[in-house]
Amino acid sequence: MTYRINNLLSIKNAIQAIFIISFQTLVLVLFTVSNSYAQVSDYPKKPVTLVVGFTPGGISDVLARALAFRLSAQMGQQVIVENKPGAGTMIAAEYIAKAAPDGYTLFVQDMSTHAVNVGLYKNIPYDPVKDFSHISLVAVSPLMLVVNPSLKISQLSEFIKYAKEHKNSLAFSSSGNGTIPHLTAESFNQAIGIEAIHIPYKGSVASTQAVLANDVAYTFSSMPPALSNVKAGKLVALGVTSLKRVASAKNVPTVSEAGIPGFDMDYWYGLMAPAGTPEQARNALHLAALEVLSRPEMIADLSKQGLVPTITTEKEFAAFVRADMAKWAQVVKAADIKADQ
Repeated sequence: MTYRINNLLSIKNAIQAIFIISFQTLVLVLFTVSNSYAQVSDYPKKPVTLVVGFTPGGISDVLARALAFRLSAQMGQQVIVENKPGAGTMIAAEYIAKAAPDGYTLFVQDMSTHAVNVGLYKNIPYDPVKDFSHISLVAVSPLMLVVNPSLKISQLSEFIKYAKEHKNSLAFSSSGNGTIPHLTAESFNQAIGIEAIHIPYKGSVASTQAVLANDVAYTFSSMPPALSNVKAGKLVALGVTSLKRVASAKNVPTVSEAGIPGFDMDYWYGLMAPAGTPEQARNALHLAALEVLSRPEMIADLSKQGLVPTITTEKEFAAFVRADMAKWAQVVKAADIKADQ
């Protein structure tokens, strides 16, 4: 593989390139549309299901539950989280694509579903653009590189040396084949000049548990399961994949500053519904998401998990997904990732 770090998609830079929009600007835009929140007050009339494509405990699940709790209060109906893990989030995505477009079945998806799977699989059971209503981007987050304390390693430079010395037997875990943690690890391996054994698991919690059990040497984990174990002294954090340190782990350097300049890999998460969902429901959801994601307590809670709330319009989100699909297809090809690995 001839993969270079400077070819990696920086999600934050991509977002800024496609749209630069503040919460204040979006408030003005949304409140000028004809369907204000008051005008769509007949939605929702019953509980809403919020589907997640991963097991409980991972960052997608944490984000979905935080949204569900506050959306329930905001919209006056219970929002219930339902986990449908497996097949690189395609089980959940297909379920949403085929669900009734009535606004009562929603999807908190990560970039794997819509940006990576298109390049990874020859045939996916949904169209990432046509089968969904792209309500809004909702958050971005870095990953965290963690190792087991038994390695007696505390700095990235030490781990790079260790990895090169054990490159024929080194194994790493991920939350699934072709997921962003998998691609991030492969990119990292390329950057330091090693090949390692990939062991995929169902979800970031199981992947992190593999490091805790010393079944693998390292993983690039989503923030919640990694951070809790780092704070408990059960794992050692060597770096985060954003270009800036995160507020919830200020003592953890970025991978870029710790040894691989320019290494920048962030997750993004969005709120979607089946294509054809009524405009009134979409507008109500958009306004409700804007309201809850703008609240200081929500921003603080998500910050503790390494998440940065982010709001877009539907058109901006859909355009971003299209552009991201093309870019991640190149990443998958360059990293030579196969769906059956």
